[in-house]
Amino acid sequence: MLELNDQNFEKEIKEAKIPVLVDFFAEWCGPCSVLRPILENIAKDFEGRLILAKVDLDQAPQTAQKFQVNLVPTVVIFKEGEPVSGFVGLKSEDMIRDWINNTLGNSEADNLIKEYEEYARKNGFKLNPDKEALKRLIGGLLSNEKKYGKKYCPCRRVSGNEEEDRSKICPCRWHLEELDKEGRCACGLFLK
Repeated sequence: MLELNDQNFEKEIKEAKIPVLVDFFAEWCGPCSVLRPILENIAKDFEGRLILAKVDLDQAPQTAQKFQVNLVPTVVIFKEGEPVSGFVGLKSEDMIRDWINNTLGNSEADNLIKEYEEYARKNGFKLNPDKEALKRLIGGLLSNEKKYGKKYCPCRRVSGNEEEDRSKICPCRWHLEELDKEGRCACGLFLK
């Protein structure tokens, strides 16, 4: 984690090759101490795409004033030296992850959508056109991959038995049959 203050803030932010998530905090702030481990955990997952930095407002009053940080915790993403998005207060880990993905652009999700679009096209069906439903389904697949190591279908229960669960990797064993019978797979990722 990068520690910033009035002396090094500008230089570090401007020279960063990737976006910087800055946690403006104060030692005396209770919600700040709750948020810190959440941000640290998230930063591990975004390693290589995002730098986590922290700024103690009591040690960086000029920086706080420049960026009009009046409440803590305040979290801001800087890209190419400029603030692009932020929030104030304590938020859940899922909300923060969604915010970061929306701010950075979730290339992993975008790539997976393209992969499944191509698969569907080649097989004569299509992806769900409902953007919110598609976002949830892709999020579920990526979450399962992170949790279990495979992109298990979000509508199937993962048992933990690798042999038994193999058929549940998306596109799952049942999706073609479900498309023929129902016009969609069980989770709704693929439609006729």
